[in-house]
Amino acid sequence: MDIFRTPEHRFDAWIDFPFEPRFIEWQGLRMHYVDEGPADGPVMLMCHGMPTSSYLYRRMIPPLVAAGYRCIAPDYIGFGKSDKVRDDAWYSIEKHSQSISNLIENIDIERITLICQDWGGPIGLRQAVDMPARFDRLTIMNTWLHGPEHQYTQALRDWNAGWHPGGQFDETQACGLVMQMITSRNPGTPLTPEQVFAAYEAPFPDRASKAGPRRFPLSLPFDNPEGGNAAEQTRCFTALAEWDKPIHFIWGLQDDVFNEAWCDQWASCYSQATVDKIPDAPHFLQETHGPLVVEHLLRRIDQE
Repeated sequence: MDIFRTPEHRFDAWIDFPFEPRFIEWQGLRMHYVDEGPADGPVMLMCHGMPTSSYLYRRMIPPLVAAGYRCIAPDYIGFGKSDKVRDDAWYSIEKHSQSISNLIENIDIERITLICQDWGGPIGLRQAVDMPARFDRLTIMNTWLHGPEHQYTQALRDWNAGWHPGGQFDETQACGLVMQMITSRNPGTPLTPEQVFAAYEAPFPDRASKAGPRRFPLSLPFDNPEGGNAAEQTRCFTALAEWDKPIHFIWGLQDDVFNEAWCDQWASCYSQATVDKIPDAPHFLQETHGPLVVEHLLRRIDQE
C-alpha cells in the first residue's frame, strides 16, 4: 500500500488552528483527530465531508469547549493530517465509516452529540444507528442519506459528472479552489480568498495525494452504489425512523446541492426535530457561520 504523509510544514496554512494534534492507528494507517475540552465533558463529534477536514470546525470548537463540551474532530484517512493512501480504489464509504467506529470505540466516548455535514452525514449517522447508546442527539447540516425519499439535485449530479474522466474537476482536482469559490460567493469566513485556497489545498501537494477527495464525488450512490454504501445508507435512513432522541437540523440555504426543500422534507420525518435555517450560509456553513451554528445548537440543547 502506497501511503503518503503530508509534510507538517504545509499546515502552516492552517491559520487559527491552535489545537494539539492527536493520532490513532487503524489498519496500519495513522488517523489525525482534534480532542479539545474537558475529558469528562459531554462530547461533540464533528464529521466533515469533501474536500475538508477537522480544519472546517476550527471556529466551532472554542465556543463549544467554553460551554463545557469535549470536541472530537477527526480527519478521515486521505484528508487533513491523516495518512493518504495513494490508490483511488482503496477508498470507500464503508472504510471511512469503519475508521470512525474504531476511533469512537478506542477513545471510548459516550454522551455524544453528532455534528455532521456533507459526507459526514452518511459516515456519522451510521455511527449513531449502530451505537445508539453512545449518542445523545443528532445535529444534521447540509447533508443526506441515500434512500427512496431522497431526490438528487441536478447540482449534485453535475458535481459527480465533473469528477469523471474529462470532467472539469478531473483536470484541476480543485480542492482549495472549490472552497475558495464557495466562500467568495458567501462571505463570512475571516480568511482571505488566498488563505482559504492555501488552507484547504495544504493537505494535498500533488494529484496522487488527492485520491481521498477524488473518490468522494465518484462514490455518490446513484453513480456507484457499492462504493457509496447505498444499502447501508438506506438502512440507516430507515433505522432513524425509530430514533427517539433529539434531532436538530441547522441548514445553510445558499446550497443548491442539498437545498431547503430537502431539509424540510427530511426534518418532517421526525416529530421531535427542530430546524434552524441560516439564509446567507452556503454548503460549508461551518467555515462562514461557525459561531452562529454553535449559538443555534446550544440554544436547542437548552430547550430540550
